[in-house]
Amino acid sequence: MADSSFDIVSKVDPMELDNAVNQAERELTTRFDFKGVGASLEKKGDKLTMAASSEERVKAVLDVLESKLIKRGISLKSLDCGKPFASGKEYRIEATVKNGISSDNAKIVSKIIREEGPKSVKAQIQGDELRVSSKSRDDLQAIIALLKGKDLEVDLQFVNFR
Repeated sequence: MADSSFDIVSKVDPMELDNAVNQAERELTTRFDFKGVGASLEKKGDKLTMAASSEERVKAVLDVLESKLIKRGISLKSLDCGKPFASGKEYRIEATVKNGISSDNAKIVSKIIREEGPKSVKAQIQGDELRVSSKSRDDLQAIIALLKGKDLEVDLQFVNFR
């Protein structure tokens, strides 16, 4: 019998991200407390830039964006936000959307699998994802349950279960 396997990835659906950003922009233009403060949200590739006239308002823009991301099913772990900084007369926050598992996080995940998972399971790092394989599908499901129970720095998805 051939080995069963699945991949562990950390990806953000670009369409869901676009939808969340568009909803947040729409809310910024219609909400009364954002009138006259120059609140804006801009997306270029994987970079998001929020701007407003005061530090509190730019944090409120970030809060609106985060609420829209959560509603669209995007984990906040995949958003890497900086601190508010002054840029001319306005304050800005720059954020990056993280795609892929960094090599450090991949090593942490494979170490968890080695130490706490069933012994028959093997994990291999392949670029920005991990391939987990075993003869037993039950062991693979145990690994998925184990990783879902851990509080890791990255948002993990489990794909290509075969």
